[in-house]
This record gives sequence, structure tokens and C-alpha cells, in this order.
Amino acid sequence: MPLLKKSFLFFSFIALFFFLSCAHKMTREITLDNIVVYPSPPDTARIQYLTSFSSSVDITGERSPFMRFILGEDLGKPIIKPYGISIYKGKIYICDTILGGLEIVDLNKRTFDYFRPSGMGLLKKPINSFVDNQGNLYVADAGRKQVVIFNPDLTYKASFGNPETMRFTDVFVKNDSIWVCDMKAHTVRVFSAKNYKELFRFPEEKPKTDPFLSSPTNLFVTDKYVYVSDFGSFKIKVYTKKGELVRTVGSYGKVLGQFVRPKGIAVDKDEILYVVDAGFENVQLFDAQGNLLMFFGGSYEKPGDMWLPAKVIIDYDNFQYFEKYVYKGFKLKYLIFVTNQYGPDKVNVYGFVEPR
Repeated sequence: MPLLKKSFLFFSFIALFFFLSCAHKMTREITLDNIVVYPSPPDTARIQYLTSFSSSVDITGERSPFMRFILGEDLGKPIIKPYGISIYKGKIYICDTILGGLEIVDLNKRTFDYFRPSGMGLLKKPINSFVDNQGNLYVADAGRKQVVIFNPDLTYKASFGNPETMRFTDVFVKNDSIWVCDMKAHTVRVFSAKNYKELFRFPEEKPKTDPFLSSPTNLFVTDKYVYVSDFGSFKIKVYTKKGELVRTVGSYGKVLGQFVRPKGIAVDKDEILYVVDAGFENVQLFDAQGNLLMFFGGSYEKPGDMWLPAKVIIDYDNFQYFEKYVYKGFKLKYLIFVTNQYGPDKVNVYGFVEPR
């Protein structure tokens, strides 16, 4: 056999094994024997655990035994200690407090990259992020005590906040306004998305009053309300967009409907409120009146459980990447992502489902 033909066959063989090496964590088949749902049977399932990922290998695929023999083990890039998370057009942005940057997962291209900007965009301790409808990335950095903004191509755009008087912990963009939790000043500050000038802040009430924010850590803005996770009072406080207190949800305690360490929050289109509790290591759901509906998660023992969870987000736009994990008897209504700061599963993905 000519040498050229032998070489061609050899490299074709190598290529075949390379393309067969893409088995990864996010490929398990869902059956009635391994499905994880909440609440558990016999109650009607509302939330299904779909999958999780913790490193680049879970996204890009691991090497086959043959490729490991040829090239060695691919350990991949880990998600180290995630906190905030956001998703936009198939890209997931994960704030990593140890990395000093973000992990960016492109679900369409199946890539995983570290984003550690330098220069004016240097990040120190990014804890929460938000992507607006133009693709601009906003990062609340507890180390810089500022919000740092990047263009869609991840070049530096701007930053704002006075590190001497402010400590930003979360950011949310709605229409032409940027809403920011300022833990140091016990307020929510609202800035113009055009020139980053402060428009107003709230609440103005004094300590030991219901509207006062002891330690605002996370927020979520809808068309009508601003939801704020107040770690210091163990409550979620709901305000009008003018800053008037409407109601509070929860209290300190160790039973369902109460909180020990409330963290990230999200609200779906039906005004169902999701609250992460790092103490209970679960997420609780409340209706529009603040009544407890259910919970999911729990201290880590198996996939679907949580380990010091931090953030929850809801997504209606990226079904195509996760519908393959949904049990055939369910219809997917939306996706739910939860970050875990520790444990083997750093980002859990769930689906809010209903029976077909």
C-alpha cells in the first residue's frame, strides 16, 4: 500500500475517534426510572431537573479512551465558585468570584471560555451580571464596588459607581434604566442607561421600619414592581417602581415559607417569585400574594440537589438547547438555572413543566 494512502487511512482513523469523543455529561437519557421531579410523586410534577454542568468538558465533550491514550487526559476548565448567572441568545455568562472574571458558555458553538478582562475593564470580584436586549454585559463587582459594562464583543464600554460611598451587589436593566443594589447605602439606586447618571434612589425610610433595606443583595424588576432580597431582614421586599413598599415575603425561621440566608431571586411571567436560600439549600416559590407554593432542591445528595446555591434565573428563549432532557410526557414552559458555589454540580438546569 502506498505510503500516502496509509497516512490518509491513519489520519482518517484518528479523525473518526476524535469525533466519537464528544460524549459528555449533558447527554443523559431521561426515563421514568431516573427522572427527578418536584414535588415528588404522587403530587403533580411542576419542575423537572434537566441537567448540570461544572466544567468545559461538560460543554465541549470529553476525549474517547483512544484519544486519551494519544493526547492524554483533558481535565478541562472548571467553573470554580459561581455566583451570578445570565443568559442571552444561547450564551451563558457565569460570574466566578474566585476566577476574578466570568465563564462564558456558547451553547450553539459548544464552547467554554474564561473572560478575564484587563485595563479599564478589570474585574476583581464579580458577583452578578445582566445582559440587556442589545447584548451589552453589565457586571456588579463587589471588589471594585462598581458596575462595569462591556460591549457585545466584550470590549470595555463604561463603569460607574463611587467606591468610597457605594457597594454594588446586583444589577438589572429595564427599558432605559439600570437598577442596582447598593448594600453600603442600604438602597436601590436607579441610573440612566444612556449617561449613567443617578436618577433616584429608594427607600428613604430610617432603620427599623418596614421599607428600610438592611442588606440588599439581589433584585429583579418587572413591568410593575421591584423585588429586593434583603439579607439583613430575612425578607423579600416588593416596591413600586417609584420606591413605595407594597408588601414583604417571608421572615426569619426554619420552616418552609421562611428564610435563613435569602439570596438570588427571579419572577416569572405569572408573577411567581423564586427565592434562593443558601441556608436551606433550596429554592422556594411564592404566588403574587406572597403565599408559599412549593420548593425544589435541598442539601446535596444527588443530581438536582444544591450546595450553597446563590442565584436563580428564568429563561423563555433558549429551549432548543435543553428540550432533549425534558421527559416526553411533559411540556416545557420555561427554563430555570441555579448556581451552586460548591459541590460537583456548579450550574443546575431545571424546567418548569406541565403534563401533556
